[in-house]
Amino acid sequence: MDMSVLWDMSYGVYAVGALDGERLCGCIANSAMQISVEPPTIAVSINKENFTHEVLTRTGRFTLSLFSEQNAPLDITYLGFQSGRERDKFAKVEHGITPEGLPFVTDNACGYLSCKVIGSADCHTHTVFLAEVTDAVRLSDNKPMTYDYYHKVIKGKTPKNAPTYQGK
Repeated sequence: MDMSVLWDMSYGVYAVGALDGERLCGCIANSAMQISVEPPTIAVSINKENFTHEVLTRTGRFTLSLFSEQNAPLDITYLGFQSGRERDKFAKVEHGITPEGLPFVTDNACGYLSCKVIGSADCHTHTVFLAEVTDAVRLSDNKPMTYDYYHKVIKGKTPKNAPTYQGK
């Protein structure tokens, strides 16, 4: 099977924010998409080993911040290349808090969605969470970051928990 065909698919770069009691947590996602307009519904894929997956499964609430090409590459590092079980992933990331207490990225992000999980699908190593968008906020008119831009311009790496991980 020629897996390189899958790697040609288009993706964005997103931060998923969640709240575990009073503790902020989150991760980076590249597999997110709009499913419907009425009601506004999205799908996002999260690795089952991620602490954020555990929190989403328990709480059913999250934010999805849309990164722009101007987002600091370190935001991706802080949110994506370490575990929220061991550290506060938002400690070094500029962020805001929704009225529900959920974190979202503010540093040059295009905007964010507040979401309520309405279903899920087990996909081996990942769960695809289906969520109704309960709020959408535009933060800038910056150009959204694509996964291709992240790899080719920023020269970013892909962690092993990403659905698009290609190995060494």
